[in-house]
Amino acid sequence: MKESIRKLSGFSAAFRLDFAEALRSRWALLCALLYAGLGCVFVLVGMRESALLGFTGTSRVLLGTTHLLLLILPLLALSATAQVINRAREEGALELWLSQPIRRTDYILAVALSRYVVLTAPYVIILALLGVVSTLWFASSISWLVLGRAIAVGAALNASFVGLGVALSSFLATPTRSATTAIFAWLIAVVLVDFGLIGAMLQWRLQPQAVFALAVINPVQAARMALLSAQDPELSILGPVGFYLTHKIGPSPLFIIGVAWPIAAGALAWTAGWMRIRRGDVV
Repeated sequence: MKESIRKLSGFSAAFRLDFAEALRSRWALLCALLYAGLGCVFVLVGMRESALLGFTGTSRVLLGTTHLLLLILPLLALSATAQVINRAREEGALELWLSQPIRRTDYILAVALSRYVVLTAPYVIILALLGVVSTLWFASSISWLVLGRAIAVGAALNASFVGLGVALSSFLATPTRSATTAIFAWLIAVVLVDFGLIGAMLQWRLQPQAVFALAVINPVQAARMALLSAQDPELSILGPVGFYLTHKIGPSPLFIIGVAWPIAAGALAWTAGWMRIRRGDVV
């Protein structure tokens, strides 16, 4: 019992200090302003042009906001985590931390969770507020189930790239190298994989099963398909692949995959970083 309390107190102390450091660096404020700014632009412009564009409510506008945020969330998560451990090692703070009664596992878990909370809490709050404001201000109905699914997908994607950022920070020795690798990883996730998949589809006549398998490996693509399943259960925008997904997998399992796989990928990446820190030299 005393051992469990000691472990919990070590994790709690590391979490509180790293969370306070993240707040002092204005990460939470930056994320909240970015989410709120993009959401307000989409809602105000979308509702203003609703008669011309044919919007039937704010659900589609909020989903458009979330689709854009799916490209930004990975970059924010990697920026917030990819340099945290190697910078602490370089400055000597990591050695100081671990000279206290704090286990390495407690430290790396506290770092990941504190950064995840700082990144995800503003996302959840801002989207919920946008839903409330849009409903009250524009007197337009909104699907709270769809909005809840959008929040869940974004939170899962954050978990994926927070885990990846912690792994990069654990394996790469210098903050400069980890920052460069993080940018490259973001480009692969949101841009290069799309081009590679499109190029493969143009070069070879891939079966829908193969296209789905190649796409879902990328957590960003898995999250996109989960959002599309909430917005358009028929997935007509995806053509033959959408027909295959609708009839062979279904919208609900596709949403589960789009949430579960990014979380699992982030957990695997975090585990790799944890094993590196656990077995490596902290100096």
